[in-house]
Amino acid sequence: MKTTISVIKADTGSIGGHNRPSDAMVTKAKDRVAEALKTGLLSDARVTFTGDDIALLMIHGKGTDHPDIHKFAWDTFVETTKIAKSQGLYGAGQDLLKDAFSGNVRGMGPGSAEMEIEERTAEPFVVFAGDKCGPGVFNYPLFAGFADPYHNAGLLLAPEMHTGFTFTIMDVNHTEHDKVITLRVPEDYYDICTLLRDPNRYIIEKVVENATGLIASVASTSRLHNIAGKYVGKDDPVAIVRTQKQFPSTGEILSPWALAHYTLGDNRGSHHVAVMPVKQNSIISFFDGPTVMSAAGYCVHEGKLTEAVDYFDQPFWDYIREKATKKTLMIREQGFFNPAMGPQDEMEYTGVMENLKRLDAKFVARK
Repeated sequence: MKTTISVIKADTGSIGGHNRPSDAMVTKAKDRVAEALKTGLLSDARVTFTGDDIALLMIHGKGTDHPDIHKFAWDTFVETTKIAKSQGLYGAGQDLLKDAFSGNVRGMGPGSAEMEIEERTAEPFVVFAGDKCGPGVFNYPLFAGFADPYHNAGLLLAPEMHTGFTFTIMDVNHTEHDKVITLRVPEDYYDICTLLRDPNRYIIEKVVENATGLIASVASTSRLHNIAGKYVGKDDPVAIVRTQKQFPSTGEILSPWALAHYTLGDNRGSHHVAVMPVKQNSIISFFDGPTVMSAAGYCVHEGKLTEAVDYFDQPFWDYIREKATKKTLMIREQGFFNPAMGPQDEMEYTGVMENLKRLDAKFVARK
């Protein structure tokens, strides 16, 4: 029997601005999950939040992109939106960019990542959930975790990983249809680097192990401004990563996050800041940020989840949080001057463009 792991996440309202969903919203999501477990729609599930986003981790046997699962998630976010509106919360329904469900949440606002697997004897995996960032936030840690022996010692020490991995990379600026390329390491290493250097356009969608063809990781790729045609908040992505045996160890997947790498996000989604690894159910604060990332580990067996392990709730990561704070404050000292603020192509969906058009009309040609 195959098992499907689905993670779907959305911002449907928040207390005090961009901060966290209310307890009533989270309770509504948990109540709906409990009902879905009773009816057999789901075999297991968990509800968490990262910053102002509610995430639904759902285990089932229906495969990826199944309309029943996606409609359940969509309807859950509609219900939490109703609560947010009744409580007068900020940004109620912010990530629900369409009026009605159309079979799949992709292209409708929520971030989603799904994989269908044949369970191994032991099936550990990690769910990453980010807030105040775009899906390109996963480019560096996924590439480093699967392709760089500085982080993944298994590429040298584990024979089953020696043949490397295949990356599916999407050009998210192409909105007419999905535009993807498939490249392998080690042979396409430099070509992959050429693309991933631009995490606002070229984004890792999937990683597959070369030796077995088993899926190793999936990440959401939605860009909200591509859907809405204007700035409506950051994309707040999710990713699922399988670990151990023929895949990197959990520690090797977590290792790249110690860099606290810079990403575009934070206040109004327009500033470069360092990614801060945070504990489960952490809030947003400084400068409508910082960009945060949570990591929850599980094992799944016969469609049932274990309790979660909170990977970033450990003393080592306190130091990395301090590092991320210092790196963020350093670049924030530069204010609105590039590269502290995002590049021009990322500003096209903000009010900056209207100001530039107004000012451009006042320019004169000097002989």
